[in-house]
Amino acid sequence: MRTRRLLVALSGLSVAALLAMAPSRVRQLEVGPNDIGGTVTGPKGPEAGVWVIAETRELPTKFVRIVVTDDQGRYLIPDLPKATYDVWVRGYGLVDSPKSKSAAGKTLDLKATPAPNARAAAQYYPAGYWLSMLKVPDKS
Repeated sequence: MRTRRLLVALSGLSVAALLAMAPSRVRQLEVGPNDIGGTVTGPKGPEAGVWVIAETRELPTKFVRIVVTDDQGRYLIPDLPKATYDVWVRGYGLVDSPKSKSAAGKTLDLKATPAPNARAAAQYYPAGYWLSMLKVPDKS
């Protein structure tokens, strides 16, 4: 019984120690030599859950990588081949942001562009996306 209490106490300390360390590690975004990373902000602050798209045509085939921002608007596009990339933001309720040029190893902060209306926002998603949201009623 005593050993079990000791293990529970030690595991509690380990979790507490990890939680104490986590904020400092989470705050810092480390962009490596093959990555592009940064923060996406909008008029109301960090933009969570938006897509950040990196695209290049400098490779033998068109290359595109898409990631999603975290709850603090941070993103990291990892393991990019050496090239110059067009990087922009896309998301629900937004229109595509202006494309910014960047290369691997760079930090790039981006601005999200809110759509002026629902019609403008709808232009950025293919018909298949809207069709997938359609719920057809049962035969009954």
